[in-house]
Amino acid sequence: MDRQRLSLLAHADHPIAAPLDDASVHQLLTRAVRRGDERVLDLGCGEGTWLLRALEAHPGATAEGVDVSSPALERARQLAQEAGVAERLTLHRTEADDFSPERPFDLVLSVGATHAFGGLLSTLQAARRHLAPGGTVLVGDAYWQSEPSAVARELLGEYEDLPRTVAKVTAEGWTPTYAHLSTRHELDDYEWCWTGSLSRWALDHPENPDSALALEAAAEHRDGWLTEYRDSFGFVCLLLRRAAD
Repeated sequence: MDRQRLSLLAHADHPIAAPLDDASVHQLLTRAVRRGDERVLDLGCGEGTWLLRALEAHPGATAEGVDVSSPALERARQLAQEAGVAERLTLHRTEADDFSPERPFDLVLSVGATHAFGGLLSTLQAARRHLAPGGTVLVGDAYWQSEPSAVARELLGEYEDLPRTVAKVTAEGWTPTYAHLSTRHELDDYEWCWTGSLSRWALDHPENPDSALALEAAAEHRDGWLTEYRDSFGFVCLLLRRAAD
């Protein structure tokens, strides 16, 4: 199955596409968008859920989203029309490294998309290129809550524990102004939604040639989560600013 289509199906019941609930998203955006007229950028915006939430809460804000998935961006356009914020949202189908805006942004988001940049620090470097002086970055990435198994590292990558994660960010000149650690409920709800949404689609469409592959992908993901990384995986969202250069 096409990876972009699989992602859309798996996130059908969890459009935030990261282990956070609605209240956590609202709290982070409230702290990140303070004036109400900010220019907001999401690098790896997917269906645009973070941007839509920001625009709905702040009528004076404008936003741009960057992603490589045509289906996700089309869904974002549809949702923006339904929410009445389409005139304040601009979407770009391009690689994030190729994105070259005319003006910098007050808030740059990248939550759950650091893999697209090669890691957390690379993501922050990309965000910094688009950040206005005094602006804020909201980045979300994984960390290890406890020592992971070798299989967990192989499945998810080379993350670090929370103190080392924050230390390497601050060593690059960033100052955390707030953070949210996903709760056990948020982490579990995300995984059950991911595997459950994909499984439900497959069971509802047995005639589709991708049905068996979707069921297999959901089962493999669920097994890896429950047996290998559920007890060691964590997710942190950091609000970051820089001192004046």
